[in-house]
Order: sequence, then C-alpha cells, then structure tokens
Amino acid sequence: MILLLFIMFLLGIANFALHSAVLDSGHPLVGQMPTFVQMLGGRLTLVAEFLVLLTAMLLAANGWGALVWVYAGYTALNGASAWLILSGRI
Repeated sequence: MILLLFIMFLLGIANFALHSAVLDSGHPLVGQMPTFVQMLGGRLTLVAEFLVLLTAMLLAANGWGALVWVYAGYTALNGASAWLILSGRI
C-alpha cells in the first residue's frame, strides 16, 4: 500500500511539473483560458491538479489500489498534451 501511494506521489510531482511548464510557456492556448481560471496567473488550475492527486491518493489508501493505473494513464495523457503544447505542435 505504501509503495502505491509513493508511486502516485511521484506521478503527482510529474503532473505538477508538466502543468507548471505549460503555464509558464506563454502558449496562446494558456491565454485563451476563461478569466476566472486566469486568476493568480493560471495557478488556480494547480489547485485542481492537487485535488485530483489528493482524491486519487485517498482512494488508493482506502483499498482502491488499481487506481494507480488510472492515475498513471492520466499522467501519460498530461505528458502527451504537454509535449504537444511545448514542442509547438499545437
């Protein structure tokens, strides 16, 4: 159980790093976010990222161990989207 939570924590760090890199990239998509999302320089979306991680870790700690695979898939999708945005393909 502890190992699953540690893996999720590491994946969460990766998600935060990817998310911050996209926010700091200055990409036009970041500027198209709604005004209420742009509050605090878009950092409000990091709160949502934290809530996703917190919920996943709490569920995993309470017997939903397979949720690690779902969160790993979520991280892979975040990584693919960040790569597309940061490499200028979008």
